Amino acid sequence: MMKIEKRKKKIIENKKWIILAMVIMVILSCLIFYIDSKTKDIRSSNVKTELKKSLVKSPKTNINLSYTDVYKHIYRADGNKIAYLTFDDGPSPNNTSLILKILDEYNVKATFFIVGSNAIAYPDLVRKEFADKQSIGNHTYSHNYKYLYSDTRNFITDINKCNIVLKLILGNNFKTKLVRFPGGSFGKKLESFRETLKSDGYNYVDWNDITGDAEGQNISVDKLLDNLKKYTKGKEHVVVLMHDASNKETTVQALPKVIEYLKSQKYSFGKLK
Repeated sequence: MMKIEKRKKKIIENKKWIILAMVIMVILSCLIFYIDSKTKDIRSSNVKTELKKSLVKSPKTNINLSYTDVYKHIYRADGNKIAYLTFDDGPSPNNTSLILKILDEYNVKATFFIVGSNAIAYPDLVRKEFADKQSIGNHTYSHNYKYLYSDTRNFITDINKCNIVLKLILGNNFKTKLVRFPGGSFGKKLESFRETLKSDGYNYVDWNDITGDAEGQNISVDKLLDNLKKYTKGKEHVVVLMHDASNKETTVQALPKVIEYLKSQKYSFGKLK
């Protein structure tokens, strides 16, 4: 009986230690998560603080550059087949890192048109894009169509604001004059916006090929590939519009097949600068 009682006590004590160890592990995990989230908050807060200071000091540039002079070669038929993969609206924590991993696996460079407010939220992803030698462009700070396209002053202020954010994250030596209009720069209504952008020293690039991932959420991989094939047909140089926003999971799933298809059609890959 004594032996049985001792065994019972030992089992109970062991269970207590196991439970205690599990509690400690849970507490430590929560603490690590809390510290990590706070660190990210601090980084974002620092960027926002510096952004406010920079906006006060930011001078207005007045360099006249025409995007057609800088980027007219992109769509030129010259006997070479080049594909420029572009991703708008990021970065996002669930998709951008996966896209970067796929690009690395295929040794392909692309261009990311970054929204400034998302860059503030996820500065480490912007740094990762830069470290991977991907090209980084400006996709406005707010991506708010109503605000942006109500006045050219709003538009250029938002572009400059995004540019400041990118410099704060990547350092003062980082430079980009590459812009993509939210929704594209097409149409007579945006003529004054195009001229304002050029007069402020920026260049803009649209696209001539799409996967159609902007048409909705969870569009099937097959549909995305069908669109790509349809709009690629007959073109030597293609600028492919895609998105790395948080709701574009099927874009990530389709990307390896996008790259493989373009390779099968003898395209090399370039990045916009």
